[in-house]
Amino acid sequence: MSSELMDALRQLAREKNIDEYDMLDKLEQQLAATYTRILNLENDTRVVIDRETGRIYVYELVPAGGTEEEPEFDEKDITPADVSRIAAQAAKNVIMSSIREAEREKIYEEYADRVGESVTGTVQQSDSRYTLIKLREGVEALLPPNEQPQNERYDHNQRIKAYIIEVRKTSSEPSIVVSRTHPGLIRRLFELEVPEIYDGTVEIKSVAREPGMRSKVAVSSRESGLDPVGACVGPKGSRVRMVVSELRGERIDVVPWSDDDVTYVGSSLSPAKVSRVMVNADSHTATVIVPNDQLSLAIGKEGQNARLAAKLTGWRIDIKSSAQAADSGLTSPAIDGGVDEEEDFDGRCIALTSSGARCRNKARPGTRYCGVHEKEATT
Repeated sequence: MSSELMDALRQLAREKNIDEYDMLDKLEQQLAATYTRILNLENDTRVVIDRETGRIYVYELVPAGGTEEEPEFDEKDITPADVSRIAAQAAKNVIMSSIREAEREKIYEEYADRVGESVTGTVQQSDSRYTLIKLREGVEALLPPNEQPQNERYDHNQRIKAYIIEVRKTSSEPSIVVSRTHPGLIRRLFELEVPEIYDGTVEIKSVAREPGMRSKVAVSSRESGLDPVGACVGPKGSRVRMVVSELRGERIDVVPWSDDDVTYVGSSLSPAKVSRVMVNADSHTATVIVPNDQLSLAIGKEGQNARLAAKLTGWRIDIKSSAQAADSGLTSPAIDGGVDEEEDFDGRCIALTSSGARCRNKARPGTRYCGVHEKEATT
């Protein structure tokens, strides 16, 4: 190689952020292997590239005694006349390999610090084994089947958001693994839609999720007078609706967090109305009494509402109707941790609309809901 080629290699190394000396070491190793093969030598070779002139020297390593642990060699100069031609092709291969390796390292360093963040990409390929998401040119993320909600299917070039759960080095490209089921995705989606969460005024304290079906999010405010639930729901439900849309219709209950366990457990069972909560700190269990017509709503379809409330609060929750509680002798107000709630009912539907206002319809006989919201309460 000429000194001009050496200068070009140095310039390329600087532009691509490649270690110049590491690249030349690899080039020497590749040339040594190449000359051993094409010269059909019984012995190994060593190649030296003069770092200033670019001149190449090829030496055959002839055994000269020594021990098995420390063999000795004589170096025999066997530099071919056409050494530069072979070196040019080898240099091209090493340069391309070094560039790819540098780009892989750059991608790894960029995304390794982003575990726990959400990313947006377009679906490149999706089948039963995995889904590939293009994050940007030359960068793809893997969405494994176990990180996909069961109700979701992805179309080519569809834009989706996902949550980075792992970034690891591989022999080819860095492996960026993302999830659509992780509770952290809901946190990030609310950050995007709710300025008060992004700036820290409102905090998401806990998330419980059954991906693709339903989630509960507990929020609190660091600013007195600011309703954290209202901030997350948004005007006429606009903010939470955007999150629900990204999650393909997954139902989301936003409830107020409280450092009072009784209050928090009661709120976690929303939209059910709770009459009383009794907690046992020793066993970390909570017994919740609800009006008779609220029992199915509090438990939820296949126990989902109660199950999510337990995940959200970290308490084991036992739900009883007023009639069941009376039969069990749990109606006495003297029980520690008990809080009674007024059960005055004016005959109007108790459901809240998307704007947070109470429904104006009259409740159906025997229930606290109108015909529209009674169906929602039992699904």
